[in-house]
Amino acid sequence: MKALVTGASGGIGRDIALILSRMGYDLILVSRDANKLELVKRHLKTEVQIISADLSVKEECIALYEAVREQDIDILVNNAGFGAFGHFWEVPLERELNMLNLNVRAVHILTKLFLEEFRKKDKGYILNVASSAGFLPGPLMATYYATKNYVLRLSEAIYEELRRDGSNVHISVLCPGPVDTGFNDRAGVRFALPGMRSIEVAKYAIDGMFAKKVVIIPGVAMKLARFGEKFLREETLLKAAYYFQHKKKG
Repeated sequence: MKALVTGASGGIGRDIALILSRMGYDLILVSRDANKLELVKRHLKTEVQIISADLSVKEECIALYEAVREQDIDILVNNAGFGAFGHFWEVPLERELNMLNLNVRAVHILTKLFLEEFRKKDKGYILNVASSAGFLPGPLMATYYATKNYVLRLSEAIYEELRRDGSNVHISVLCPGPVDTGFNDRAGVRFALPGMRSIEVAKYAIDGMFAKKVVIIPGVAMKLARFGEKFLREETLLKAAYYFQHKKKG
């Protein structure tokens, strides 16, 4: 049994790797920072392969796939991603393009390539990490929220295509709320609400994936928030989203 996890150097990706290793999965860990991956490797009990790659570059996504495609991978976890805070006109364009490349294009490329292999074998799991941000517009983090909406809707659509095809391949999308990881430092924000522990989110995600859930939402608070959104007008949601985003500014 083998799993590939991107963005595995910390946070949810690291903890997903830890849980899968405890379950007996050999691992391929991917991140730009090989040194951090080596630190993660020390805590894993199964075979671990480390690959340093910048997945915001299309060619490196394809090279990653080509390097591992013969290894009979059972699980792909697309976790790599980051956010940026600020008015849309304030965030540098290059930072946003890099975010789009990592949060959207890399997920799209790897999902497509590995899905083709999984369908040939008629087995396999794909877990795409989105966010509760994917359910809403996100003033002050407009591009990040839009990227997670893409990941959410893409994953849902593929899920239904696979279901209708009678495939034994399954895709899930993880949509957590605030999680205590290094995300805030890179985005330059602090949470407006308490964050869940990443190990709890990772365990819930793995359980949901193996239960073949399509959308996985950890935590009672986020489930209630998702339910409540259905009863609010779009203008009200936008005002509420701006209010909570504005409180993140450190």
